[in-house]
Amino acid sequence: MKRRTEFLYLSEPDTIAAGVLDAARCVDVSEEVFTLLSLGDYLMGASNHNSHGLSIVFPKESPFPNMPVAGPDRRFAAMPAYLGGRFDVCGNKWYGSNAANTEKGLPRSVLTLMLNDKDTGEPLCLMSANLLSAARTGAVPGVAARHLAKKSAKTCSVIGCGPINRACFEAIATQMKHLEKVVCYDLFPEKAQQFATWVQENFGKEAVVGETLESTIRAGEVITVAASRLKPLVIEDAWVQKGATVLLSGPMRADDAFWINTKIVYDNTKLHDAYVEDAIASGDKEGYYAGVIGGPMYSLIDKGKLPSLAESVSLGDVVRGTGKGRTSDDDRITFVACGMAVFDVAWGMELYANALKNGIGQKLLLWDGPSQA
Repeated sequence: MKRRTEFLYLSEPDTIAAGVLDAARCVDVSEEVFTLLSLGDYLMGASNHNSHGLSIVFPKESPFPNMPVAGPDRRFAAMPAYLGGRFDVCGNKWYGSNAANTEKGLPRSVLTLMLNDKDTGEPLCLMSANLLSAARTGAVPGVAARHLAKKSAKTCSVIGCGPINRACFEAIATQMKHLEKVVCYDLFPEKAQQFATWVQENFGKEAVVGETLESTIRAGEVITVAASRLKPLVIEDAWVQKGATVLLSGPMRADDAFWINTKIVYDNTKLHDAYVEDAIASGDKEGYYAGVIGGPMYSLIDKGKLPSLAESVSLGDVVRGTGKGRTSDDDRITFVACGMAVFDVAWGMELYANALKNGIGQKLLLWDGPSQA
């Protein structure tokens, strides 16, 4: 007896109707994911089960006229994952990225997410994932703010004022119960001003443009960093106030003292182990590190200036109470997030369930019955 298979398709407007922009709910769901990461109830790519994903990296030149060549942020990547717990599903985020997209009226990256039955492999849902990916990227430092930031924090500094940090700030703001002031900095001052205006209009908080990177860093009790990979910012240890929480969702360079004088909490140390494995396999560890958010830390670990990843703390352990995060208001903490498909899968499952419940989306037919069964 042949089996009919249908799956749900969710356009970007469908995902909005299903709740993709609910930042507070996304933080709660992402906190569940951190618990599952700590328990080990997940799988990602490669034999180590912790790979960020597999990318097509284009060559600098090619004899084939139609083959894409390297350019700013130009690549394709597949990010597969299984997530356990109540989610119990497989999924894959697939995206193509090209900085030149903005000249065509497109976002830099175009993303989709497919959810699949863990046993049969049948597709359950295909959805637009740009907003989903931004939401879960923002929710991860939102969870970190919940567990690592001072409860009394009143000021938030935003370093990099693009769409990713907008999503980060939305999630972080749900956790800063005493937030009063936001200081914005971007290499393009007009973007910082746009961000400040958006904060004032949507959150009713005082928001200003920082005069310099230094003054913006100095102002922040919570500092969210999601700056361009093409022009990573460089900060100095002396700029960061005692008790500050730095939330890294993008690359950042700093003097060695910055990393040494802060308590580092990783999103998942096993993911960072996988990055180090890839760096070793590349034959150019330092070159590989230069393109990874955690790269500066890995270099210092290799030099014996920072604790090894095995001796370090993952946020999931802090969430579960099996690892220590903030122990006093004087602690300076840096949280490092490098991106994991398990968060896309979790938020995608939440949207899929909401869509089924509320009749959102369009059913598509895979087959009435497979020809090869």
